[in-house]
Amino acid sequence: MKRFNITVNGVSYDVTVEEVASAATAAQPAVAPAPVQKAAPAAAAAPASTVANAPAAEPAKPAATPAGKEGSVVIKCPMPGTIMKVNVSVGDTVKKGDVLCVLEAMKMENDISAPGDGTVASVNVQKGASVQTDDVLVTLN
Repeated sequence: MKRFNITVNGVSYDVTVEEVASAATAAQPAVAPAPVQKAAPAAAAAPASTVANAPAAEPAKPAATPAGKEGSVVIKCPMPGTIMKVNVSVGDTVKKGDVLCVLEAMKMENDISAPGDGTVASVNVQKGASVQTDDVLVTLN
């Protein structure tokens, strides 16, 4: 047992702490060798996982492309969230700073603005849609 004097917000406390070394010592050797031994198989398995994930990611990108004609300026989602409002439609003319849509993320509404002047080429989301980081929201020409 170890004794400590701790002061919190100006109030001094006398604390006794019991050290449990046997449980921590027993857990550390059991944990340390396992990752070392499993590191080589995990490293071999990681490329297989990466290969398995790569094809899954590729179909998701082409699925976004056919949603409409793609414009030269792509506005992507900055973070995961839900589309609360879509302020534009295909063919609309927008100026730099115009709010294209409103994204709710972490209980805050975030305006997704046009990076420059242009015409809306495609709107790839609708109100209530769940979106992930880097999903294409709107494209402009």
